[in-house]
Amino acid sequence: MAVSTKPEPGGAARVESAWAPLAVPVFRALWIAQFVSNVGTWMQTIGAQWLLLGHGATLVTLVQTASSLPVVLLALPSGVLADRFDRRRLLVVAQFAMCAVATVLAVLAFADALAPGALLALTFLLGCGTALMGPAWQAIQPELVDRGQLGQASALGAVNMNLARAIGPAVGGVLVAAAGAGWTFAFNAVSFLGIVIVLLLWKRPPAPPVPAAQREGFFTALYAARRYVWNAPGVRRVLLRTALFIPGAAAVWSLLPLVAGDSLKLGSGGYGLLLAAVGVGAVSGAFLLPRLNKVLGANGTLAAGAAVFAAVLVVLGTVHVPWVVVLALLPAGLAWIGVLSILSAATQTRLPGWVRARGLAVYLLVFQGGQALAAPLWGALAQWLGLTTALLIAAALLLLAAASVRLWPLYDAARIDPTPSDHWPTPPLVHEPGPADGPVLVSVVYRIAPDDRAAFTRAMDQVARSRRRTGALTWGLYEDGNAPGRFIENYLVGSWAEHLAQHHSRLTETDRRFEDTARAFLLPGTEPEVTHAFDAMSTALGRTS
Repeated sequence: MAVSTKPEPGGAARVESAWAPLAVPVFRALWIAQFVSNVGTWMQTIGAQWLLLGHGATLVTLVQTASSLPVVLLALPSGVLADRFDRRRLLVVAQFAMCAVATVLAVLAFADALAPGALLALTFLLGCGTALMGPAWQAIQPELVDRGQLGQASALGAVNMNLARAIGPAVGGVLVAAAGAGWTFAFNAVSFLGIVIVLLLWKRPPAPPVPAAQREGFFTALYAARRYVWNAPGVRRVLLRTALFIPGAAAVWSLLPLVAGDSLKLGSGGYGLLLAAVGVGAVSGAFLLPRLNKVLGANGTLAAGAAVFAAVLVVLGTVHVPWVVVLALLPAGLAWIGVLSILSAATQTRLPGWVRARGLAVYLLVFQGGQALAAPLWGALAQWLGLTTALLIAAALLLLAAASVRLWPLYDAARIDPTPSDHWPTPPLVHEPGPADGPVLVSVVYRIAPDDRAAFTRAMDQVARSRRRTGALTWGLYEDGNAPGRFIENYLVGSWAEHLAQHHSRLTETDRRFEDTARAFLLPGTEPEVTHAFDAMSTALGRTS
């Protein structure tokens, strides 16, 4: 049975419904398959952490580091792969690889030959699979649902993870106690196959072929991602908010096993119950999020989420009554899903298709890297200063993050439209350059009324960011000393292939709006005069001219 990718008619009008994306068949099928896989992941996490619980706090927290650190190392290369190759095939390969690693874990556990070092190493390999699939998984979301439903799709992704958090640890704790950790690893291995089946049945429309002249090399694509993010203030602000929230919030996930075992004196089942409380809070939060976002707005929800998480950490550090801790973890789930759905959707809606996977890879790098680096720090602080002190320090960091929202809020998403805009005509040249010819110096002459010079230069500041995002290595704006009001824009692009990509695949409606704003200051009856010059000493064009 094939799965359709076409969203149902009227999908954009259902943006107020938290569950609207589930009406799209392929999104629903992938959501269910991902839920089964996430349950398996949480069952395995319980098995791994419980096997290491007798080896000290640092080793326990290293399970999270081993899972998250691969994203720090591989997120950007994975993003490049997801932008250059078929994303569905990449996801299928990653699922098969993780299935193989989880199978090895299960076999070693059943043979009672799973040493702590081997357990962490294999967990690291599973994290490599997650890093490989992460950007591709995030980047296909706009292919599954309407742009207006991306916020709900992100929230449902968080619901998926937290519903699995509610069920997986509880089932995993019971399974570990009844039959041993090996069975949690075995279930995880099988759980990857469901996603493979759905992906193979997905009738994904073929992507339009990229002309050979516009194909990027691996390192060129990597540099293009760095350049784009650096010159996209909206994306940078999302990354900043992520970096301020994640380190403090990571204390809950890295120290909760110690809260369960050392502070509350609970077994593996009790630890599963604490994680289940977070999951239940997250699932119930899905019903409340549309209303909360409408009342508080995106920035208000970010501030409230950080403050709620801080309060929960205070309770974890100072209260030793299990039922009180369980109740406190319910709003933690709501806060977690609220913050993550906003950050994820904000990233997706601000990135154009040509660099979406790489931009999301940078977001995942900050998100997972923050957890990977913070987890051992909280474990070390818990051993050095005590569990309560470590939790209170994390709470203080989150309060600072909440207070900083007023200073560094997310920018209004309505100002950003990543829809592609092929509004530049192909430049007519006497000689046809080769794809590798360059660098290319593009010069644009504008004639502006003297009274509009200051306003024009301010408008060109946004044009400068646009040029740099889409390929410019350098950019400058100059005024002719002999003709006031005659401005010359110069920018350098690495190759003719990159400049063609600017023309036909990288520009967006936002870039077009910035250009139109600047060109509104042109003298009546004039148009920009564009020339292209090549390095005469190194290009084939220069040698044959």
